[in-house]
Order: sequence, then C-alpha cells, then structure tokens
Amino acid sequence: MEGGGKVEGERFQEEVLGDFIMVKALEDGVTIIGLTRGKETKFHHTEKLDKGEVMIFQFTHHTSAIKIRGKAEIITKHGKTTAGRD
Repeated sequence: MEGGGKVEGERFQEEVLGDFIMVKALEDGVTIIGLTRGKETKFHHTEKLDKGEVMIFQFTHHTSAIKIRGKAEIITKHGKTTAGRD
C-alpha cells in the first residue's frame, strides 16, 4: 500500500475499469467486438454501427480488449485515431 491506502489491484480497477472509448462509424456496417479477460481471450459481445452512429464502450471485469472492423473514428483519453482503410 502507498500513501492513499490502496493496494495495487484497487488502483488497477479504478484506472482500467473506469476507461471509456467512443466509436463513431464512418461507414455502414462497422463491427465492434468485445474480447474477454483471463487465460483464454474469446469474443463475448458484438455490436454493429451504421454511418454516423456513435457508441461509448467501457472496459470491465469481463472486457479487456475491443476490436473494431470497418472505418470508424475512435476517441479515448489518450487521443483520437481512425480505424479502417481509405
């Protein structure tokens, strides 16, 4: 424990599990896939967005990664990027 009285795992949960990303579809049919946390990474949730639709995602105890297929704008606390081909 450090000065704040929190153990390493509690800090991880606050920092990682509180993270959000925003995805804006730049074309129809953008697929967003949630991947599981743990020994074996598996697909556990899929969403489809059409052009102009926006969805906000949060990392959880079950979701450790998000895969985006198609042209989309992705905004996180670290900055903005675009997925997909021109």
